Amino acid sequence: MKLRTGLLLGTAFLAGITAGPTLEALMAPSLGQMISSKAFAKEVAADPDNHSETLRLLTLFGTVLDLVRAEYVEPVSDKDLINNALDGMVGGLDPHSSYMNEKQFKDMQIQISGKFGGLGVQVQQQNGHIRVVSPIDGTPASRAGLKPGDYITEVDGKSLEGMTLDQAVTKMRGDPGTKITLTIIRAKEPKPLKITMTREVVHVQVVRSALYGNIGYIRISEFDDDTETAMHEAFDKLKAKAGGKLQGLVLDLRLNPGGKLDQAISVSDDFIPEGEIVSIRGRHAENNRRWDAKGTDITGKLPIVVLIDGGSASASEIVAGALQDHRRAVLLGEKSFGKGSVQSLIPVPGHGAVRLTTARYYTPSGRSIQALGIAPDIMVKESKEDDGYGYREADLAHIITNTGGNKNKAPVRTDLPSISTSIPNAPPENWPRFELSKPATDFQLQQGLRVVRAMASLPDEALPLGQPAADKPSDKKDQKPAPAPAAPPAPAPKH
Repeated sequence: MKLRTGLLLGTAFLAGITAGPTLEALMAPSLGQMISSKAFAKEVAADPDNHSETLRLLTLFGTVLDLVRAEYVEPVSDKDLINNALDGMVGGLDPHSSYMNEKQFKDMQIQISGKFGGLGVQVQQQNGHIRVVSPIDGTPASRAGLKPGDYITEVDGKSLEGMTLDQAVTKMRGDPGTKITLTIIRAKEPKPLKITMTREVVHVQVVRSALYGNIGYIRISEFDDDTETAMHEAFDKLKAKAGGKLQGLVLDLRLNPGGKLDQAISVSDDFIPEGEIVSIRGRHAENNRRWDAKGTDITGKLPIVVLIDGGSASASEIVAGALQDHRRAVLLGEKSFGKGSVQSLIPVPGHGAVRLTTARYYTPSGRSIQALGIAPDIMVKESKEDDGYGYREADLAHIITNTGGNKNKAPVRTDLPSISTSIPNAPPENWPRFELSKPATDFQLQQGLRVVRAMASLPDEALPLGQPAADKPSDKKDQKPAPAPAAPPAPAPKH
């Protein structure tokens, strides 16, 4: 049975509180066709290896179904019982596979339109608890300070204990303009935190950019259908703003939870002139694929630094791994999330869809980063208090194994700039509290600017606190330096 599938690389259940990857139109057999008792029994009977065991287990399923239907304290519809069984069957495989009923699938299709009401946070269920994967830039969740690894235990004082992920997400949805209070448990905080936000229609801006001297900065917050186009446009604008004298680039993939595989490939292809970008291997050999670069480098071989952290996952890890293996960029920051699997979305017409892990992916050097993550070439913590604790793939229950790769570590680099040995791995004591939207507090960005300047053979003279060039006075003799802006300038959002 061959199915056309769309390949996804998100880390989280992208329910109505965040934008999900845009999916391709897909076809699959109807649920009735797939589980029709006569057809299925005939197919099973034709398989001499497993038909007796399968029939025995199907009989067990029917027995338990009848028992619950007859004896449960309240009447339960067959539809609810079957949906619960499907949730458990698919969701128990690994943290990234799930069954969506018709309503859930419809909600996801609404979400991927690019604007929606909610908080702007990606969440995932872990051991029965709701955990934050990543807040999205410029959303209520991001402004309120939600962090990867936070547990959401209550919504407006009501416990989420025992709820499914979809039920919890539904609790967090609401009309734009309405307030919501989340109770958060955060590592190293002595007591739960109460965080109040106002829901709003979230317009996801996946690409932001700024110019620091003649060094360009591009941040990608996720990989949707327009990511590569928006990134390319941002680079062209930076080059024009620098008068054609752009001398380096910082590509920021921190807190980027992933998205579409084709966009990760396209973004990588913009920087890698030749060679493999990524390969995927599934259960069936005919589904194995490899993607190679097409001979383009939009930067003209400018030096690149890529910023990563524990929130960099999946599609962003494909980009980081490809640039690292080809020695096309220096990676700076902290170890990435470690999601090395690919999911396919398979609609079941009239009944919803199945999001199923169908392959592992491998970097150009042949390594799988599943549950391992990508180690940066230069380790730099975001804050002095950062002890490396984080929420990553390896912390999840029943993850898939790391197999099939020819190595687990990136090739040893001998091409790092000499400044790499003098880059501090944490901010000094007096460094301001880190906020991703404020370059003046972003220690990792500051060190990235220093490294890329060194790679471009420029003096080690980073702009004061990462101040964009547009705000730098033109005559130092007559003017005092302007304060750093609250956030880098950004292009208009794309939908």
